[in-house]
Amino acid sequence: MNAPLRRSIAAAAVVLAPTLSACGLTGFDNPTDVVYNPGVGVNERSGTIDVLHALVVSGADGSGTVVATLANNDQAEEDALTQLAGAGEDSGASVSLDGPLDIPAGGTAQLFDAGEVFIEGDTIEPGAFVELTFTFEQSETVTVEVPVVARRGDFSDIPVPSVAPTPAAEDHEESSAH
Repeated sequence: MNAPLRRSIAAAAVVLAPTLSACGLTGFDNPTDVVYNPGVGVNERSGTIDVLHALVVSGADGSGTVVATLANNDQAEEDALTQLAGAGEDSGASVSLDGPLDIPAGGTAQLFDAGEVFIEGDTIEPGAFVELTFTFEQSETVTVEVPVVARRGDFSDIPVPSVAPTPAAEDHEESSAH
């Protein structure tokens, strides 16, 4: 191959490289085109109120604390979470919500703002998912499956319901004290 032809091919490669490498970035469903959820919790953005980073932190099988941020997309009207309950196969799960949780217009509210929101149910154990329904004063109801995580690492400071020790655990504590 002669030198001028090699120079022409090299120059074409330099000019076309950025264009050809961009081919993989055009199109649909690219990482920059979709919402990325890097956390453990799940997001539900289908209604006027977004349920963000929702999860249950469990200290013992059968109970936990519901954690979530509620974002009001209505810039003019405030809203309130009036009820939180188990849904579907998890409808037997009971959730303690001390009262309505106000969500300001265009603002956010943490479930922690409503106090400790505890949940109890047979399906609550780390690694499982629990279906919860969020009912609002004005906005449409939102149902979402949230993961249950163990109370450790980033979640070690989350208060969880007190669980009475089992008789076997009490016997172990007494024998180790001697």
